[in-house]
Amino acid sequence: MIEITILVVMLLAGLAVGLYLRHREGAVRNAPVTLAPDTAARDELLVAAGVTGAGPAVLHFSADWCGPCAAVRRVVADATADLADSPQPPRDIEVDIDADPALARALNVLSLPTTFVFDAEGRERFRISGVPKTSDLRSALSPLTAAL
Repeated sequence: MIEITILVVMLLAGLAVGLYLRHREGAVRNAPVTLAPDTAARDELLVAAGVTGAGPAVLHFSADWCGPCAAVRRVVADATADLADSPQPPRDIEVDIDADPALARALNVLSLPTTFVFDAEGRERFRISGVPKTSDLRSALSPLTAAL
């Protein structure tokens, strides 16, 4: 009987962890404010990728072998197209993680797909792991695209 109780408890714990991770998937989270010692190298990599600070940007990492990355590509394209007429339209930047692993390392990308939202000054504002909802991404981008 004690074995069955342990099994049920383990199954319930696994279910709880799975539901928590599923709830967190694709959520737009505020980026942590960190002052890493290698910010100059990170900034150079971001500029090389196209995050120039000339306006807001959506940077998403993908790979040929990543299935959900195609969905992220569509979501980002839809959100940036919806805001194309704004005073500061956001840029859509896709980076292949296999072609640019240094940038992925500098931004601490641990899984694909991962999406970043940068403001007009080039500061990281939001980080999204998984496939975001178009409405959530648009809501995160809207305040960044308004005129200063």
